[in-house]
Amino acid sequence: MSKDKYSAVWVSHSSIANFLECPRAYFLKNIYKDKATGHKVKLMSPPLALGQAVHEVIESLSEIKTDLRFKEPLLDKYERAWNKVSGKSGGFLDTDTEYKYKKRGEEMIRRVIKNPGPVAELAVKINMDLPYYWLSEEDNIILCGKIDWLKYNPESDSVEIIDFKTSKNEEEGESLQLPIYSLLVHNCQKRKVDGAWYWYLESNDNLTKKELPEVKDSEEKILKIARKIKLARQLEVFKCPEGEGGCRSCRPMEAILKGGAEFVGHDEYRADVYILNKTEKIEEDSRVL
Repeated sequence: MSKDKYSAVWVSHSSIANFLECPRAYFLKNIYKDKATGHKVKLMSPPLALGQAVHEVIESLSEIKTDLRFKEPLLDKYERAWNKVSGKSGGFLDTDTEYKYKKRGEEMIRRVIKNPGPVAELAVKINMDLPYYWLSEEDNIILCGKIDWLKYNPESDSVEIIDFKTSKNEEEGESLQLPIYSLLVHNCQKRKVDGAWYWYLESNDNLTKKELPEVKDSEEKILKIARKIKLARQLEVFKCPEGEGGCRSCRPMEAILKGGAEFVGHDEYRADVYILNKTEKIEEDSRVL
């Protein structure tokens, strides 16, 4: 089969996580388009708004030379980033809730200011807006994803993967996130991957090291799941494992289709953004990616 990225099935850590949690949620988050607008739909919530603002500030530093990264105060950058998610745009239905989330983010930024760690060191940027590679040309499947930070080690000309976490919960041991990022880094640039870390910004000044499986093992595991996703798309079968009543992954998205959510605008990809009304709730431990 000849390469055609427009007909290929694209998978990422977030879409794979959606599918493994609930195929119906995967469909609503990655495939479904509103018939009236022709746009995909997205549900915004306070945890997601917090993650978006903090990530925007920190990740932008990797594009600035090390001696200039902190020339502009990070809290000023955070204020601008927060303005994008303030009010209903970030899923905030009252000022008290927004204040609490904004203060949490400020403390994370202050932690980085006081203890910049890898953020003050040399970084590598992959020269792709969205890093991707052909996971399987035969199956017409592409793996894609954005990596938060690649620390550069000049002595060994290698890189280390760092993922910033803004949620209160630690990532599960079986998470596929870092193995997927390792595959992307391995295939989208030439330097060796020397390690992978999480930085839990709310609770820790130091990074948490995570062991990576062998590249071949990760690729086989991810491809197996990706083939299941492709088959589900071909058969157009996306059933919630908990039945017609739905689960916590798909129920919030179903609220959009049922008119139980409020439209608040568009994101950078022109998706229609909604927030839940007061009778609905998104779990506090919503996944921040």
